[in-house]
Amino acid sequence: MHMSSHLMAEPLLYEVRESSIHNTGIFAAADIPPDTRIVEYVGEKITKKESERRGIALMEKAKQTGDAAVYIFTLNSRYDLDGAEGDNPARYINHSCDPNCEAYIEKGRIFIYSKKAIKKGDELTYNYGFDLDTWEDHPCLCGTDRCVGFIVDESHWPKLKRIIKRHAASRKKHLAEQEAVLAEATKPAKKARKAAKA
Repeated sequence: MHMSSHLMAEPLLYEVRESSIHNTGIFAAADIPPDTRIVEYVGEKITKKESERRGIALMEKAKQTGDAAVYIFTLNSRYDLDGAEGDNPARYINHSCDPNCEAYIEKGRIFIYSKKAIKKGDELTYNYGFDLDTWEDHPCLCGTDRCVGFIVDESHWPKLKRIIKRHAASRKKHLAEQEAVLAEATKPAKKARKAAKA
């Protein structure tokens, strides 16, 4: 008797579709319990030097076209993973300041896990963990109650809030100075109009 074993592929826990956060996103295709491995972030393993070169090239492209998606993920102290090409649906997971997923590195591979229970239809998100050095270049559109306005690792939020507060105070002072200059410049014109009426 011939026995055949049918290996059934596990159904995908996600689907890729349009996102209100940023263009394309990944959404739960079923209810997902906490601590569930959802998808692997795959791509080309590149050196830090190559990663920096590609990052600079993408910034230049962004200046010219206004659009440049970066899919480079830190793997370890020597290598990064560029997930821009090939079959890597995980690259469409958007950033959130209140994420429902987290990325873990396991034996040189990157996996996205659920941090909490996720309902079918919810968008999958994680915190991209960006440093503060380019915070102004990465506005956040997650729309959550916890949103700090920029894609920055949560450990940097206290400092970011102080920076934003200083920038706002500086802009307010600059605006007040401009209004004072404008008010002063319009005073003689008001006197001249009054004289013309008399």
